[in-house]
Amino acid sequence: MHRHFPGEPKPGYVAPWEETPEWERQAAANTFALVREHIAASPAEGDREARGRVVASLWRLQMVEHFGNTKPGYTAEWEALPEWQREVDADIYDAIARD
Repeated sequence: MHRHFPGEPKPGYVAPWEETPEWERQAAANTFALVREHIAASPAEGDREARGRVVASLWRLQMVEHFGNTKPGYTAEWEALPEWQREVDADIYDAIARD
């Protein structure tokens, strides 16, 4: 996050796991598991953008599952995400793949 976010990120963006709301921890854990399944099924990961798109789409599904019709920032399509968010999503995929 600090590497890509322009300026100082909101406290909620960088909160310690223990201070993260339960719904968000559950959504993150589910996204992690789904990304791992994707990696296991598709070891040819594609380019950085494709990897970021996987994370973004799986996170979007979690937001819909948790909130239904929620604010657009939670369910934005890839093209509507800010550049910093796309870079963070690609980093997340790469970190899970290394794990």
